Amino acid sequence: MSVPVTVLCGELGAGKTTLLSGLLESPDTDTEREIAVLVNDVGAVNVDADLVEARTDLATGEEVVALENGCICCSLGGELSRAVIRLWKEHEFDHLVVEASGVGEPEPIARQFVHGPAGGPYDLEAVVTVVDARRFHDRFADVDLAADEVPAVRGGNESEDGDGDGTRPLTDLVLEQVEFCDLLVVNKCDLVDDAERERVVALLEALQPRADVLTTEYGAIDPAALLGVDRFDLEAASEAAGWKRAIEADVDDEAVPEHDDDHEDGHGHDHDHDEAHDHAHPPERYGIAVDAYHRRRPFHPERFAAVLADLPNGLVRVKGLCWIAGREDQAITMSYAGTETSLEVTGRWIASFSEERQETYRQGQPDLEWDEEWGDRETRLAVIGRDLAFDALEARFDDCLLTDAEMDEDWHEYDNRAPTAMGETTVVDTDSL
Repeated sequence: MSVPVTVLCGELGAGKTTLLSGLLESPDTDTEREIAVLVNDVGAVNVDADLVEARTDLATGEEVVALENGCICCSLGGELSRAVIRLWKEHEFDHLVVEASGVGEPEPIARQFVHGPAGGPYDLEAVVTVVDARRFHDRFADVDLAADEVPAVRGGNESEDGDGDGTRPLTDLVLEQVEFCDLLVVNKCDLVDDAERERVVALLEALQPRADVLTTEYGAIDPAALLGVDRFDLEAASEAAGWKRAIEADVDDEAVPEHDDDHEDGHGHDHDHDEAHDHAHPPERYGIAVDAYHRRRPFHPERFAAVLADLPNGLVRVKGLCWIAGREDQAITMSYAGTETSLEVTGRWIASFSEERQETYRQGQPDLEWDEEWGDRETRLAVIGRDLAFDALEARFDDCLLTDAEMDEDWHEYDNRAPTAMGETTVVDTDSL
């Protein structure tokens, strides 16, 4: 019989270890259930592992497998599978809890328990993300906080002016941890008032419509919410992010014939049809809304960079593919979070391949929109914001598109900071220009 697994994610300082320690010590935890813990921390000293050992009765520490240096989902990804399989072979236990590094991406971890070697002895039950209520509110949910007042969190290798090559911003990682999970635990609620807590919850519901949201203080949570549940579904979790649902709804809307409707909005969607996709839209509490931007003309790289450096306050999340002039081969993912935008090459446009390969890909995607000249190149972004004037932002993006005259120019003559190679990332700070 497979051993159930709970993966615990969240940024550094969110309270994962406090929650885990409370879970192991809770009198409500089934005393018959033997729980194994795997803890990962970055750095030479596994502080979290030491804390878990100190606050539980695992005197020998044998049940705590702490990986040294790096992240269990990337540089030590293979080590995770080996560690949990070794743990399963050498110990008897009823449940495994994996506390991921604060800089760990949850999806690669989950995939190791679904498609990797660990999928044999283990059954992934839930991915839980812990959120620091105060920090999340100040970073994403405070409509009155000016951009230059948002706490600075950087991703590591960017240039000092914020627009060089490097890793993605940590704020982007924080939202990815939110967007891929089954349960969101909003911790440290004692540090926010009721209205602030509600703003955080409403925004989390927009970013991750599928997950349940629990609020708590000091990591106190009913063990029954974490253990013995059957929440996880890889396909559902992979498609659950609010930005993905917004893009999906936008694609579906475009595929539906237009209707005569006096209440049609400005994007060619009638509201009756939008109601059919209300799963993609959050409750409009505190002015939180989701929209989509879709164009089949490239951005001018310099004008686009200028807009990314001056995005409006109230913008929370922008993510999707964008087409940048001068990068005709590269499909570039734009991801905005906090005060930074990352541009990363995540693939190639099908139109950049040979005609033979194009035909093969297109046969596998019969519904793919295709332009006779430009193929599948497009910009399609999901936008999540608070009290955001989407029409104004849409107009600014439109001003970045190439004009008719510029469409005939040599685009490679433009100054262009967009990345060119797979995995390469360019980061632009708001107000960096």
